[in-house]
Formats: sequence, structure tokens, C-alpha cells
Amino acid sequence: MGFFGKLVSGLAKTRDNIVSGIDSIFSGFSELDDDFYDELEETLIMGDIGVTATEKIIDDLKEKVKEEKIKKPADCKELLINSIKDQMSLGENAYEFENRKSVVLVIGVNGVGKTTSVGKLAGHLKEMDKKVIMAAADTFRAAAIEQLTEWANRTGTEIISQSEGSDPAAVIFDALAAAKARKADVLLCDTAGRLHNKKNLMAELKKIDRIIEREYPDAYRENLIVLDATTGQNALAQLREFKEVTDITGIILTKMDGTAKGGIAIAIQAEYGIPVKYIGVGEKVEDLQKFNTDDFVNALFDVAQPEEEN
Repeated sequence: MGFFGKLVSGLAKTRDNIVSGIDSIFSGFSELDDDFYDELEETLIMGDIGVTATEKIIDDLKEKVKEEKIKKPADCKELLINSIKDQMSLGENAYEFENRKSVVLVIGVNGVGKTTSVGKLAGHLKEMDKKVIMAAADTFRAAAIEQLTEWANRTGTEIISQSEGSDPAAVIFDALAAAKARKADVLLCDTAGRLHNKKNLMAELKKIDRIIEREYPDAYRENLIVLDATTGQNALAQLREFKEVTDITGIILTKMDGTAKGGIAIAIQAEYGIPVKYIGVGEKVEDLQKFNTDDFVNALFDVAQPEEEN
């Protein structure tokens, strides 16, 4: 099964949660009145798409309905799909870090799949013939260092690590020196994620930030937050917390397979203007892929995919 197929099956619960409700609204109303829009709004909000995104989608839909003089609900489903796609633009330079000497900081709370995401990203970059170094800066969990070492062996990537309990900033310092000396294309940094002690986390991330700025000012910077899709609106709360600490440039949304809360991908972009750059639907390296708006929304609505080009 290709990635689109996995996405379609992975979004099955979300589809049941959102799309079946939408379909019954489109077939249950005979005209585009306030009741129709109210029902639609409620269904979208209940589907974890969030208030901000839903308001933008409904406003956009009303505008398009007016422009195209549409009278029947059944005729505006495609407009709704397009309005949802419009909320999720990635921007032109979403993956610029792949083409530059860059430092990618991967942050997020524990248990969201952070270390695994770093390993999978390393795998993808190696397939692109990039020279990659990983920094095991989550020194609070011995398991994180072991896990990243395993990924390094699996993907043939260099890893910079110290013992459990070491200063994470010291690991980053060593990794930056190695990245420059060995002319690495991308330095991927795994970090600890202890939100329950926010002060320490803030201080630590700020320290890491300062070290990167000081030691490698020419590096292209990317700060990716890993969020677990199954947590729905809670993912937004985590994003808010980390946003106070550091500038977040993109999102890796994991565990999209089997969650009913996949609508959160739409909510995040509308709420914060931070694009979802990667989406995960399984354990293998190829199960983490670059986010594609058309693929995601088409999979959500189970719209037939055009034949994929080789």
C-alpha cells in the first residue's frame, strides 16, 4: 500500500467523525440557509477542526457560494473541500533546509514520537544523499539516547551523544563543531520535552538557541515541533507552550493512523499559521512523509486520487 492508501485508511476514524456528518448535512438540507451553515459549523468544530479554522472555512464557503450563485447544498461540497485546502498552505520555502547547511531542532513533549521522527528524517535525508549528523540532546532519558543510536545504525548516520544526565547544551555544542568540521548538510537535534517543568525547559531551549546562534550563525534554522494527532485539541495547548519558548517553523504530526482527531491538522495551521510539514501514519521510515495538502484533504474526504506519476 502506498502512502496515500495508508493515509486514506489512517484517516478512516477522522472521516467517520467529520465527513459522515458533513455528508448528512449536504443531503439533509434543501437550501443554503443559516441552519445549514450552523449545522456545518458545529460538525467541523466537533471534528477537532477548531473554532478559528471553522470560521475561516465557513466565511470562505459563503463567499464562493455567492460568487458562483450556487443554490443547492449538494452543489457546494467541492467548494467546501477547496476551502479546507486553502486553510493549509505550506508556503514556498517549507523544505528550504534540505538545500542549505542547516540545523534542525526537533522539540515536543515526551511520548509524541520525537526521537523516532528524528531517526526517520535522517533516513529521508540520507536517501537524498545528504550528509546528516544527529545530536542526542535528550539526555534525561537513557532510552532516547539508545533509540537514536539505533536509528543512526539503521540509517548509516553519524550521531553525537554523551552519557545520560549530561548537559544537553554541551551535546549541541559538540554536534555543531562536528557538523562544521565534517561539512554536514543537516544537523538534526533531538531534545528533551518536560513540559511539567516549564522554567527549566525554557531555560534549556534558550541556552541551546544561543549556542547555535553563537557557534553556527550561518546555519539555516528550522525548529520543528512534534505533536501527537491522537491528543486533538491538547496538541494545540502544547504548541502554545513551546511557542512561548522558541520560534516554531513547522509541525510534525505523528500517529495520524487510527485517530478520530485528524482534523487537528487543519486547526493548527488556521490558528497559528504554522504549517504541518510532515505527517506520520506508521512505524517505518517511509511512514513519515512530507505533508501534501491535496493528498491530506482528498484522503480525508476519500476523493479518488489521480494516477500517481512515477
